[in-house]
Amino acid sequence: MASGDDSPIFEDDESPPYSLEKMADLVAVWDVALSDGVHKIEFEHGTTSGKRVVYVDGKEEIRKDWMFKLVGRETFCVGAAKTKATINIDAISGFAYEYTLEINGKSLKKYMENRSKTTNTWVLHMDGENFRIVLEKDTMDVWCNGKKLETAGEFVDDGTETHFSLGNHDCYIKAVSSGKRKEGIIHTLIVDNREIPEIAS
Repeated sequence: MASGDDSPIFEDDESPPYSLEKMADLVAVWDVALSDGVHKIEFEHGTTSGKRVVYVDGKEEIRKDWMFKLVGRETFCVGAAKTKATINIDAISGFAYEYTLEINGKSLKKYMENRSKTTNTWVLHMDGENFRIVLEKDTMDVWCNGKKLETAGEFVDDGTETHFSLGNHDCYIKAVSSGKRKEGIIHTLIVDNREIPEIAS
């Protein structure tokens, strides 16, 4: 290299998304499954520098330096639907801290339990590609690999069908009553006339 300095050169003059400095203060990592995909949330808390940094999918969302108050909360958005997320920072003893994540005002655990009741998720591999398909039961929106799909609803003899395409594959989600009040409606993904098993929530 004839540039005369020893600094590394990165494409488009950008530094790498993860630096050694970042890793030193990384205190919490969460994976959050939303309709548009699974998002990784990382939180740095420099208890000596007062630094707070929130990363979503490796991209810096919040950076605060020299915060004198070491406890508190940081609120930000996640995913295509701009879902509200909050990291709570609480002192538990001396210089020990607890970090909890809330999604839409609920603890991550409660949010995921509720989400398993309000969504269905299928993962399939076809044409050399992986597809993650999510049905939001309350709106009947269908998401695939982070994008909301155009769908067409149709009433059929035993329920409804929500039709969409993946490439040149005909797909639909069939909704039929289970006949049992506790189970409610059963949703089944059909791709090219083949039933796709749902992944466990």
